[in-house]
This record gives sequence, C-alpha cells and structure tokens, in this order.
Amino acid sequence: MSVIVWSAVVSLAAWLWLLLAQGFFWRTDVRLPRAAAGDPPPPAEPDAGEWPAVCVVVPARDEASVLPRSLPTLLAQDYPGRAEVFLIDDGSTDGTGDLARELARAGGGLPLTVASPGEPPAGWTGKLWAVRHGIGLARGRAPEYLLLTDADIAHAPDSLRRLVASARAGGFDLVSQMARLRVESAWERLVVPAFVYFFAQLYPFRRIGRRGSRTAAAAGGCVLLRADTAERARVPDAIRQAVIDDVALARAVKGGGGHIWLGLAEGVDSVRPYPRLHDLWRMVSRSAYAQLRHSPLLLLGTVAGLVLVYLVPPVALVAGLAGGSAAGALAGGLAWLVMTGTYVPMLRYYRLPLWLAPLLPLTAFLYLLMTVDSAVQHYRGRGAAWKGRTYARPDAVPDEG
Repeated sequence: MSVIVWSAVVSLAAWLWLLLAQGFFWRTDVRLPRAAAGDPPPPAEPDAGEWPAVCVVVPARDEASVLPRSLPTLLAQDYPGRAEVFLIDDGSTDGTGDLARELARAGGGLPLTVASPGEPPAGWTGKLWAVRHGIGLARGRAPEYLLLTDADIAHAPDSLRRLVASARAGGFDLVSQMARLRVESAWERLVVPAFVYFFAQLYPFRRIGRRGSRTAAAAGGCVLLRADTAERARVPDAIRQAVIDDVALARAVKGGGGHIWLGLAEGVDSVRPYPRLHDLWRMVSRSAYAQLRHSPLLLLGTVAGLVLVYLVPPVALVAGLAGGSAAGALAGGLAWLVMTGTYVPMLRYYRLPLWLAPLLPLTAFLYLLMTVDSAVQHYRGRGAAWKGRTYARPDAVPDEG
C-alpha cells in the first residue's frame, strides 16, 4: 500500500482509539449539577448558618476594560455564608484598582478589598505573586475555601453557592470550571472551541475527577480550593514559576493526595475579547512550548502527531479520490468523519453552527503553527511579555487572566 493509504489507516486507528479510550474527552456533560427542570438534582446544600466562609482572590493587571462586566457579578453573589472579595492590583497603569473601588461603591454587595503587592521578586511570575498576596490577606479572615478567579470572568449569581455545595457534597479539595470563552468574532468561533476541545483531549475531565488517576488539571479562571489544602500543598509558593499555573496548581493538590474536579462551566463566562487572529495567536503561542517542557523532541512529536491525526484524513480523502485509491479515500474519509463527530458536542456547547466541525483540520493546522512559533520565540531568547511586563526567562510568564 502507498504512504497515503498507510497514513490514513493509522490516522483512522488513532481516531478510533481517541473516540473510545481517551476518557470520552469529546463529551461535554461533565458539569456542576443544575437545578433546572429535567436536570439531575443538585448536591445537598448546607443548612442556613452552616455555609463555610469563602474569600475570593482576583489577580488583576490592566483590566479596566473588562472589570465593569466581571467584578459586579462577583460582588453580587447570592451566597448565604460569609464571603469577601480581594482584588490584587498587580501594578496596573490603567486605573484598575480605582475602578474596582468605584464599582464596589456604586453596586454594593460583598465586601471588596483592593490591595497591591508591589513588583514580584526574582523567581515569581506577576500573577502568582498577586495570588500569594491575596491568599495572605484572606488568611486573616480564616476562610474554609478560597475562590481563585481571573479578572475577566463573569459569574452567575449562584456560581459561588454551586461551587461550594458541589465541593462539600463530592468531598473535593479543588473544584474548577472551564469558563465559557467568548465566541463573537469569526476568528473566535474558528479557534476558541478547539482550544477547549484540545485541552479536554490532553486532560480528559472524567479522569481528573477519578480517585487514583494521575491526570490533573484545572482552569485558572475559576478554581475553588480548600484553604487548608492550599497550605498543605504550599500554593502558590510551590508553583511560583509555573507558566501554565492552573495545571501546576492541580498537580500540586493532587500530588498531595487531594481530590480534584474539573468540568465545563454553566454561568461562568470570560468577557475578554480576542477579535483578531493575532490576539488568539499570542494567547496560545505564549505558553504552547512551555506545555512541551521546552523539549525539541516533544515539539517534533507534537507536530508529527498533529499532522497524522488532523491533517492526514482530509489530505488522504482528496488524494485518494484524485488518484483513484479507494482504500486511501475510505480510510481518510472515515477518520475525518470520526474527527468531525467528536467536535460536534463542543460546538453545541458553544452554540455555534455545526458546519464548523469539518473545519477542525484547518484549526489544528493553525495551532500547529502557533506551537512552532512559540518554540521559535523561545530560542530567539526574546523572553516573554505579559501586559507590559517582560520576563527575563522565556518560561516565566503566567496564563492570560
């Protein structure tokens, strides 16, 4: 058989394995219980007066453009217990801290403390230094839980209540929700759902919540963490240089014997826009090579895997039809069909048209180029920039948020 046929057959086998043996990553039903009609009953809630105290920590650097749509939703949480919000202004130059105080005065709600930790010392990323400062302030209130959430995340009024109820009912030390990202521009619709799809493929949500499983991940935009668990895991000190800080956090908690959960969000949304391809490219390329531990071998393997799994199927179908190879066309077409089918649930979750599903190979090709560009930037030694702050080490930059 020709190289095209062999490649198509291997790609089809890979897709069948992904479909059936990779933790059913393509399903989108791993979510916190909802109270809507027809849904499973929500976890039992504590009696009045038994809700644990929660401190919300929001690291923020130059977030004045998104705070009016996000911070009021945190302050308006319908939480029966004691809760307080700490916004840590990480050296903003756009008046983020003053705006936060104005929003709190105008809207009321939960108490808000705005503080600034100053410039991070050597060996710390700015975001994690801000988180450390926020957790330090929160400890003075002796909370049972910490909610770590990014400044661009808007929460439904019952978000905190549902997080706490689910954590207690499930015995989880960490409960995280993958916020629903914005999909308004054409580029966002093409690229964003695939970002979550690829993340779930790497870290199947069902495996994350399974005791004894080594798979660990979280979504930094919304993480509810037991305060004593954070102290035992030395969070965030133990992950102070982490590029992908949410995954590092989950690994630290799970590595210490903690029980964690990650799922897709309902009522937790990112309001940060990525209208241009350049914006999305920068978001992905900043940490893509760090995900591969800056290893050239892992980079080569990733590129080869993306080509084999995502690009070979459409190429084999077209080449097989053009060259009269029925076997190549059939294997490539079936692989592309399985790929498309696994992407449909994510598009439904994002309420996007299903005709985008067959375009997944194109999106995967863009991610391949972003990953290669991430490696190129690393080896050019330019360092990494995040909201006006340049880090000397290329691997010392936090996730967007």
